[in-house]
Amino acid sequence: MDQEDQLAISFGSINTGLPKDIVKQIIEAEKIPLKKMDGRKGKIKDKQALVDELTQLMTEARANVLASGNARSLKELKVNTNSDIVDVTVDKNVAGTGSHQFEVVSLAQKSSAMSSGFASREDSYLGVGFIQYFLPDGESREIYVDSDNSSLDGVAKMINKDGDNGLTATVIDDGSGSDSPYRLLLSLSETGDGQRAEFPYFYFVDGDNDFYLEQERKAKDAVVKVDGFEVEVPANTVKDLIPGMVIDLKKAKPGEEFSIQVGEDKEAVTGKVTNLIDSINKVLGFIKEQNNIDQNTDTSRTLGGDSLLQTLEGRIRSTIFQDIETSKGFRRLSDLGITFQRDGLLGVDQKKFESILSKDYNQVSEILVGRFREDGTKSLGFIENFGKFAKQALQYPNGILTSRKNGLQSKIDQIDRRIEQKQRIINQKEKNLKDKFARLEGTISRIQAQGAGLAALGAAAPATQQLG
Repeated sequence: MDQEDQLAISFGSINTGLPKDIVKQIIEAEKIPLKKMDGRKGKIKDKQALVDELTQLMTEARANVLASGNARSLKELKVNTNSDIVDVTVDKNVAGTGSHQFEVVSLAQKSSAMSSGFASREDSYLGVGFIQYFLPDGESREIYVDSDNSSLDGVAKMINKDGDNGLTATVIDDGSGSDSPYRLLLSLSETGDGQRAEFPYFYFVDGDNDFYLEQERKAKDAVVKVDGFEVEVPANTVKDLIPGMVIDLKKAKPGEEFSIQVGEDKEAVTGKVTNLIDSINKVLGFIKEQNNIDQNTDTSRTLGGDSLLQTLEGRIRSTIFQDIETSKGFRRLSDLGITFQRDGLLGVDQKKFESILSKDYNQVSEILVGRFREDGTKSLGFIENFGKFAKQALQYPNGILTSRKNGLQSKIDQIDRRIEQKQRIINQKEKNLKDKFARLEGTISRIQAQGAGLAALGAAAPATQQLG
């Protein structure tokens, strides 16, 4: 090798031997464990979402239980009457079953009065003065009327403006076709003997016509016959005449008879039980779907075969098959026609259930919501047993559903901490590698510069004479 070749040292192999994105490649390799951890976290989140879905289904089932959790809430009453004559509503917690015959003798009316007539409602001049009236409690009131309000409309407006007087004033056209058809109609808001009013005294001077009350009608109670006996009630909406029943007589006419029959609404009870069974079937259906696995099922993302599902299904089945104490001995839910079907879900034999319901409502009620014993203690029915189980499953923090969700969340939190810790290490390593390669590049650049300088010196020096 000649001297020129020896001095021309090349670092091209170092510069080209390392990829430009060498740091990025190293860091990407370091991030592989992070991606694996994130993948495990995603699978756990999928399971957690399924637990949330199952929790929601159990919550809905429990809500149905709470809606019919005792004899009062389970019971529904149905009213049979002539709705063209009366409107009837019942409070199922107060009213009982039975039948009553009614007849309207006379409807309740409120105190009312009508003034003398005027030619115009707006332009008539009643004069200046004041109105004095007495309320049913004996209190006296006065309203001063000036010339700006001295018309029928003006007086009506001033009376109605006093919201505490209990009076309503309206200007009407009496339809007589006379020269003075407009009159002031006064009425008390409440009906009944206790609401009789002493109507106003009008003290007006200088009016176009005399202003006075021409006709009066006193308030009176409604009179109705109940099972043949007359009773008086203060309003046309009769409350508490029969416990738990409100009867609106506004559509009835004096002399009209009607009956009111109140009985158990068996269709409503059937609907409540059906809704409850449907909500339980949603839970059972979810469990069945999750346990339906094959060789292609990714159980790392599902709850298939999970002990949580086995526990829930076992508890539900034991509640379904549990013996229930009734006044006629121990019974089961199957005695009402509610049994497991081949698909693993509950089915309701509607004909059997409705037949038992129509023959012995108390037996159905005792199986579903229990009964009070002679010593004052209470037995638990199916709905209460299921409600107790659902509450335990959902309770915080030790319920099986809550515990499982918290356990999955704990695993997610652990992975998050490990990812965070690993990311800090990677970030520091990336910084160190960038610093090292920056220093290496600087060193190589200096060596290359020195090599170039030596090569230049070698080219300028005289050739060495060889001996020989």
